[in-house]
Amino acid sequence: MELKELLTKYSNGERDFVKENLIGLVLQKGNLEGINLAESSLAGSNLTGTHLESANFQRAFLYGTNLSFVKMGNANLMEADLTKANLQGSFLAKCDLRGAKLSGATLLGVNLRSANLTGVNLCASNLSGINLRYANLTKANLSWSNLCHARLNQAILHETILTGVNFSEAYLTNVNLAGQDLNGINFSKAKLKQSNLQYCDLTAANLTNTDLYQVNLQEAVLNGANLTNANLREANLSRAVLTRANLTDANLANAIIQDTNFNLANLTNVNLRGANLRGAYLWKANLTNADLSGADLTNTSLRGADMTGANLENAILSKTMLADGSFSGD
Repeated sequence: MELKELLTKYSNGERDFVKENLIGLVLQKGNLEGINLAESSLAGSNLTGTHLESANFQRAFLYGTNLSFVKMGNANLMEADLTKANLQGSFLAKCDLRGAKLSGATLLGVNLRSANLTGVNLCASNLSGINLRYANLTKANLSWSNLCHARLNQAILHETILTGVNFSEAYLTNVNLAGQDLNGINFSKAKLKQSNLQYCDLTAANLTNTDLYQVNLQEAVLNGANLTNANLREANLSRAVLTRANLTDANLANAIIQDTNFNLANLTNVNLRGANLRGAYLWKANLTNADLSGADLTNTSLRGADMTGANLENAILSKTMLADGSFSGD
């Protein structure tokens, strides 16, 4: 079908163009809102800036199609083939992309707020700056993808594959990542406020300058993780394991750190004011110049720890094992 015929029929109220051959179609900044192009072929077409709100592209062939800066809110793209398509700057809020093929697609600056991306393969994609707030990424494959500066606040990441993902400077507020394998992931300067990281494996993860305010890290594994200058104020790290972790200059004021393992960790200049460290293990930890004022160290083990310059003003030291192996009085 030629463009002129398509536009004429559309202007006359026709919307169903199922299984049409529209290969190489050129329509820039047009308006095809609500059009039904299910199972149609638009390979190599140029639809830059076109309005396609609520359009139906289910199982459409969009290989190499230029969809940059299109407006496709609420569109149906289920099982559509978007291989090598250019979606840069496009508006795809609330789109249904379940089963869509996005291999090699350009997704820079795409708005996928509240979109359904269940099971979608985005392996090794450049998703820098993408908007995925409230998006459903259940069982999606994001392995080795670049999500630097991406916005994922309250996104659903249930069983999402996140191997090798770059989350540096990403927004991940109120995200549930409980039980996820995040070994070695780069979260530097990311915003993870009030997110759930319970039971996560964060071994050797990069959390430098990361905002972890009120984050749930209960029973998480952070062996060898880098938390330099991280904000862990009021976070819950109960029973977490941070052996050999680096928390230099980190802020753990009023954090819950009960029964947590900090053996051999670097806590130089750390802020632990008012923190609950009851039953924590800090064997041979470096607490040089640490601020423990008002902290609860009941039943805490500080055996072999370096306490040089540490501030213990008003700290509770009931049954605390001190650095020399002796116990404080009740």
